[in-house]
Amino acid sequence: MRNRLDQAIIQSFLLFVMVSAPCWGHGFGGNGLLHPLTGPDHVLAMLAVGIWSAQVGGLALYMVPGCFLGMMVVGGLVGLCQLVEQSSELMIALSVLVVGGAILLDRRISGWITSVGVGSFGFSHGLAHGLEMNQTVTPITYMIGFLITTLGLHLIGAVGALLLLEDKHGRRYIQLLGAGIGLLGVWLLLK
Repeated sequence: MRNRLDQAIIQSFLLFVMVSAPCWGHGFGGNGLLHPLTGPDHVLAMLAVGIWSAQVGGLALYMVPGCFLGMMVVGGLVGLCQLVEQSSELMIALSVLVVGGAILLDRRISGWITSVGVGSFGFSHGLAHGLEMNQTVTPITYMIGFLITTLGLHLIGAVGALLLLEDKHGRRYIQLLGAGIGLLGVWLLLK
């Protein structure tokens, strides 16, 4: 029974990534709720943050996604105010590679160090969202929308990882997910 649940979680994760594939381009003119789903880089990074926070455990389960979201607000405001003209797609792709690699390595790292690293990536994602805001929506509504979706993706990653950790081979499954995410990060960097 437990193996079927693990397989269902992994299949759900892969299905979620595949469903977002038609939206791979940036520049989506929709609302903030949908913007984090407009590219595999955003989806993978946000799921990976949730997975990594569960893998590290303890306070990191709250601190890591919290720092990502907090710095995403700062980056979003910088983007909305047009204080920077171009987002760092390199940092966004790098976030997928680094967090995927961290999941693969499965090392205990201080929650504070983890949070600071993830926070820098959150800033880059927020900046991209802010710069690409549809001018027909209000900035606060747009930001709330992309924060809600980001939190949802973090929760999906964290809950899935917590469920996997209940299995005796769960850590290995999570490491395999990290390897896949990291490889996709390499692909994003090379494209």
